[in-house]
Amino acid sequence: MGAYLLVVVAVLSRVIPHPWMNFTAVGGGLLYFGARRPLREAVWPVLALVATDVYLTVAFYHYAWHTSAYLITWVWYAAVVVLGRILLSRQMSVTRVIAAPIIASTSFFAVSNYAVWAGSLLYPHTMAGLTACYAAGLAFYRNDLLSTTLVMGLAFGLPMFAHRLAGQRAQKLAA
Repeated sequence: MGAYLLVVVAVLSRVIPHPWMNFTAVGGGLLYFGARRPLREAVWPVLALVATDVYLTVAFYHYAWHTSAYLITWVWYAAVVVLGRILLSRQMSVTRVIAAPIIASTSFFAVSNYAVWAGSLLYPHTMAGLTACYAAGLAFYRNDLLSTTLVMGLAFGLPMFAHRLAGQRAQKLAA
């Protein structure tokens, strides 16, 4: 249930206006979903985020819809669920918990900025244009990395903290 709730939070973090560029629960929510739910259920968070993309593009920003512009993002959504499954479902370690948000955020930064550069006229199709595109995305990358790390820390850390607190309380009551 918590994994689905975090997907709802991820959707809301994209839909509700806020002043921080790309500070959302998407990466952390997808990683947590992959860690906690079977892969056969991965279609649900991906579809929820696809619907969010459609809503934001058409209804909120009033842009023309081009499915091809989002295919890489949708593949990334599914890949991050799989990444969460691979890194965090069976064996949890500090290295894996640190690696997951770094891999998720960095992969999105790399893939999405390359797609913007390759598919738009905003940047010249030269090495300088590619560099400028990645440089323009750095603020988004920073916020995505911070938000993904924060959401992961809360999603995995709060239940562990509550479990420890309950165990300490039980020990005090037994003593």
